[in-house]
Amino acid sequence: MLDTASTPARKPASDAAATTDRAPDASAPRPPALTTGAIRALGRNPATAPVMLHPGDSIPTRRRVLYIVLLGALTALGPFTVDLYLPAFPVLEADFQTTAAAIQLTLTGTMIGFALGQLVVGPLSDKVGRRIPLLAVTALHVVASVAAAFAPTLELLMVARVGMGMGAAAGGVVAMAIVRDLFGGRRLVVMLSRLALVSGVAPVAAPLIGSALLAVMPWRGIFVVLAIYGALMLVCAIAFVPETLPKARRSDKGSTTVLQRYKSVFSDRVFVGVLIIGGMTFSGLFSYLSASSFLFQQSFGFDAQTYGLLFAVNSVGVVVGVQTASRLAARFGPQWVLACSTGVLVLASTAIIVCDALGLGLWGTLIPLFVFMTACGFTFPCVQVLALDRHGKAAGTAASVVGAVNFGVAGFISPVVGWISHDAGITATTMASVMVGCSIIAALALWIVVRPRSVAPLTP
Repeated sequence: MLDTASTPARKPASDAAATTDRAPDASAPRPPALTTGAIRALGRNPATAPVMLHPGDSIPTRRRVLYIVLLGALTALGPFTVDLYLPAFPVLEADFQTTAAAIQLTLTGTMIGFALGQLVVGPLSDKVGRRIPLLAVTALHVVASVAAAFAPTLELLMVARVGMGMGAAAGGVVAMAIVRDLFGGRRLVVMLSRLALVSGVAPVAAPLIGSALLAVMPWRGIFVVLAIYGALMLVCAIAFVPETLPKARRSDKGSTTVLQRYKSVFSDRVFVGVLIIGGMTFSGLFSYLSASSFLFQQSFGFDAQTYGLLFAVNSVGVVVGVQTASRLAARFGPQWVLACSTGVLVLASTAIIVCDALGLGLWGTLIPLFVFMTACGFTFPCVQVLALDRHGKAAGTAASVVGAVNFGVAGFISPVVGWISHDAGITATTMASVMVGCSIIAALALWIVVRPRSVAPLTP
């Protein structure tokens, strides 16, 4: 059994004293658990139980796998909310008799909802615990999905999409906060990568599922499916997701108010730097997301099913990058993985423009785009690790800020592709132009703000 209700052992080891009639010797040396912030796993004799650096270190493997699957599925609710309806963009444009840029604004609304939802859920989960915000906001996602399915106008659909974004925000924020509650250091890298592996199935499967759904139902049916998925996640969260933030840790000195938590994260130069890197990488990725449906279906003549397959192949690059990055980050440090991945982002996005100018056609876009997506996969877990590992007491707030900046900035930047190509139509060059700008800013933030050589190694 794991004692998640106790704070890291900074007080005298009363569990050891309770097993003997003698009072603890005040002159005796303090055991390692008292100086490292470690805790003890409970057993038949807690005094002799192994010292654990983090609460999750003593969780049985079967239970750990269950947490990974459930938390990964909750995190995947966000990508499904975004990606499942992407193949329907041209259909929405025709049904509402509007422009591609207007349809892209529904994606922007989702991103804004994600940002707002995470800014609320993260600090709230640090204050009242993880479960209540998770359940409340996931329920909001179900209601908003039903509203989107029956929205009679584009404006009402946009409002519903904002609500869906806010509802889906809880899964990602609380999942990362729970993982940080239980793990730290190198094991945090491993757990986040495994979480990303489960949730990484979403961007691979969502376009394929969305394309298949469009073949058998109108686009409104996609939102009914999302409502059912959200309801299933709500039931699973009620039944299986535990509370990992005990009351004693919700009032730690220096982190009792929202302002104190925000101050603790924003006063960290490395956190601010990775925040910029994550926001720009997400913006580059979502520039592709918002433009790819029009680019490949209208410019290259793909149908919805072929586009879904193409999208899935590109998303495999993200999954491969995430899993490879976890191994490299644990060995060399996440900051050095970022040094490579941000450079590749710049080169790959630039290559798309060059290949388009040379008239290399579809493959001249697909190959560097796959490389770009893979580099995104290398970047995301490293950003999460550097942000969360340094702020265990405000894990929910840190996760919410990272998510809010990622989706909020991406929501504002991704429609730029539609705006700059309003007259000529979306091309590979207009899409990649935004990706190049975002990648350059990410690379500069790493070397100017984060400064890799100044980042301390991860703890064991």
